[in-house]
Amino acid sequence: MTKKCRYEEEATPFSLWLREQKDLDSDLGFITTNVDYIWENYKSNKWMILEEKRYNGNLYFSQKNQMKNLHNSIESDNYLGFHLIIFENTTPEDGEIYLDYNEIDQNDLKEFLRFDKNESWYETSIFDKNAGGE
Repeated sequence: MTKKCRYEEEATPFSLWLREQKDLDSDLGFITTNVDYIWENYKSNKWMILEEKRYNGNLYFSQKNQMKNLHNSIESDNYLGFHLIIFENTTPEDGEIYLDYNEIDQNDLKEFLRFDKNESWYETSIFDKNAGGE
């Protein structure tokens, strides 16, 4: 059965409509997820996909699978991976920050978003078997 929207105030009319369609129900195999951010520096052409979770949230199993499929289908030298940013509360300023399950600080986050970190920071590891996730 298709889940009710967690935050209806953030839902679009179309997303609410989709959830009401019995012939598009998740019991029939249909699932969806949104992409939070496609982050790019248009000058360097570097880009990545970012998923944001608040209150120590995590990817759902189906969301993780969909993002893995998306990530694995991208063939671009400028693509720097799929990354999960988890906030203890709601922003980098009101609690701990985790990038791909590793605790970082605001400066690390800003350097990461500027594409200034070592290339190892941009390797997508959250789909590994031992990575977190529901």
